[in-house]
Amino acid sequence: MTLPLEGIRVIDVSTVLAGPSVGTFFAELGADVLKIEHPTHPDVTRSWKLPKEKRDTSVSAYFSSINYLKEYASLNLKDSTDLKTFLNLIVDADILITNFKLGDAEKFGIEDDKLHSVNPRLIIGKINGYGAEDDRVAYDLILQAESGFMSMNGTPESGPVKMPVAMIDVMAAHHLKEGILLALYEREKSGKGKSMSVSLYDAALSSLVNQASNYLMSDHVPQRIGSLHPNIAPYGELFKTADDFTITFAIGSNDHFEKLCGELGADELILDDQFSSNQNRVVNRIALKAKIEPLVAARSSESLLSALQKLNVPVGKIKDLQEVFSSDKAKSLVREEVISGISTKRVTSVVFK
Repeated sequence: MTLPLEGIRVIDVSTVLAGPSVGTFFAELGADVLKIEHPTHPDVTRSWKLPKEKRDTSVSAYFSSINYLKEYASLNLKDSTDLKTFLNLIVDADILITNFKLGDAEKFGIEDDKLHSVNPRLIIGKINGYGAEDDRVAYDLILQAESGFMSMNGTPESGPVKMPVAMIDVMAAHHLKEGILLALYEREKSGKGKSMSVSLYDAALSSLVNQASNYLMSDHVPQRIGSLHPNIAPYGELFKTADDFTITFAIGSNDHFEKLCGELGADELILDDQFSSNQNRVVNRIALKAKIEPLVAARSSESLLSALQKLNVPVGKIKDLQEVFSSDKAKSLVREEVISGISTKRVTSVVFK
C-alpha cells in the first residue's frame, strides 16, 4: 500500500514527548524520519524506565511510545564536522522538528535564515515551553499546574492532581502536526518552506475549551469535582453493579435521561421537578445519584450495559489497561518494532481511516 507521505524526508532533533511524537506521526504516514541525538546526551526518555525494565538497555517503554519507524544517528552540533554533516542532511530534507532551548539555534549556528539559505523548501516545526522568547524550562507537569488543569483535576479530598499522561505535550504535538501539514500544502503552491512554532502554554490554554468559556462568560472558577461534569448530570458519577463492577453514565440530554430511567424502572424520576431538566439535575445531582445507586446495584454489569447501549444511552465500565488491551479493537492499534535489539510496542499515532 502506498502511504501518503512516501518520499518526504524528516529530520527529528527533538527530545522527550511532543516533538518525537510528531516525527513518529510522519513516519507512520510513510515519511523517512531520521532522529538525531547527541552522542553523549541522547534523548533523556531512554532512561525513563519502570523499575521492572532492564537497566542495561538504551531503550525504555516511554522512549518507545513516541519513537517508531525512525532511523537513528548521533551528532554533536557544537562540533564543526558534525554540524557540516547536519547541514548536508538539511539540503535534501522536507521537515525539521526541534525543541531547542532559547538561544540554542543561534549557539549551534542553525537559525531559521541559515537553514532556509541551505534549503528554501525546508519546513521547520518547533516546540517550546512558554513562547519563542521565554527561556523557562518546561515540563508537562508544570504546564498542567500553571494552566489550570491541576486546579480542576481531582476531588475536594485529593487536592490538585495531574493527568496520568503528558496531555499538554500530546496536544502541542497535534497542533504542530496540523501546522506542518498546512505548510506542506502551501509549499505545493509557493515552492517555499516556512518556520512555525507551538508553545506548550498556548496548547494547554487552547485545550481548556468549555471550562475556559464557563469562566470567561460566567465567572465560574472550576473546582475539583472528580469525574463529574460542571454542566451535565448525571455525568461521571460512579456506580457499583451487582457483580461489583464500576460503571458511569454520560447523560447528555433529556432523551438519554428518560431512557435511563425507563431501563432502571424509575419513570417517576422523569416527572420529578428536581430532575426535569439538565440544569435541575446538575443542581440536585447528589439526590439524583442517591436514587439511582440502589437501582444500578440490583443489576449485573453485562445486562445493564447491554440494555443501555442498545438504547443509545452513553454508559461504560471503568477498565484498567489490562482490560483495555484484551480487546481486539485495541490490539489492532498496537504497533511493534525492534529498536536496538529490544522488542517494543506502542499505540499508533495515526487513527484516521
